[in-house]
Parts: sequence; structure tokens; C-alpha cells
Amino acid sequence: MELLSRSTATQSPASVANTAEASTIAGISEPTIARYFETLNAGDFEATGRLFADDGALHPPFENAIIGPAAIMAYLQTEAKGFKLQPMQGVTQPAANGCTDVQVNGKVQTPLFAVNVSWLFVLTSDQKLQCAKIKLLASPQELLTLKR
Repeated sequence: MELLSRSTATQSPASVANTAEASTIAGISEPTIARYFETLNAGDFEATGRLFADDGALHPPFENAIIGPAAIMAYLQTEAKGFKLQPMQGVTQPAANGCTDVQVNGKVQTPLFAVNVSWLFVLTSDQKLQCAKIKLLASPQELLTLKR
């Protein structure tokens, strides 16, 4: 379910950063999810990695899953520097085995471009991230222009 338009309308990095600092996400009250965005925006990738279960997985767009907190920390240190995440709204639903599914839509401002994004999280019963899938919400044509 895509809650945002597929436009990649850009905002200035400063306005995205200022909005991202607000830790409230419409429809979401899970502290682990708020902490995910706070630690990533602060560049504290070690703290972000610690939010994941021992076998937790980060699924970045166009890449294989990154498994485990240490590997996730290392990946974020290399790939996410300078990113500002702007979560806007989300939905929480119960899932199997006491887990919780959380979908959040928003934007990511990289040093080069801004893009609409959807995050799908699976939280374990002890509030660890079992999974974080990141999906770019852009048309193929929009994605091609980002590579230039």
C-alpha cells in the first residue's frame, strides 16, 4: 500500500533535517521505530544497529539483505552518511508470533537528491527489529534521473 504520491519533489536538506528531528510519526507509537529514525538522522549507526535482533535484517533498495547488528552498523556507516530521514505517517498491525508490522512512509534526503520512501518494519515481542525493508517510491523514469 503506497500512502504517498510517487513524486520526488525535493525540499532543501535543511527543511528535511528540521522536520526529521521531530520524533513523532502520525499513526505510530512504537518507541523502537522512533529511535530508528532518531539514531539514523544523528549518524549514530552503532545505536541503530543495536535496535536489530541478533538475526535481524536490513533490506536496502536494490541490494541483498544485511544480517545482524554488526553488519548493519558497518553497512550504514558506509552507505547512509549524510542521509536525513523524514518519516511522515504510518500504520501498525499485529503479526504472527507476537510480532508487530509497522509501515512508515516519508522522504529521504541524501547528499545528492530527495526521494519518497516506504519502510516496512517487523518488531519482535521484545521490541527488537527483526526486519527493516526500504522501498523507494519513484517511477523507473525518476530513478533513472537520480543516477545522473
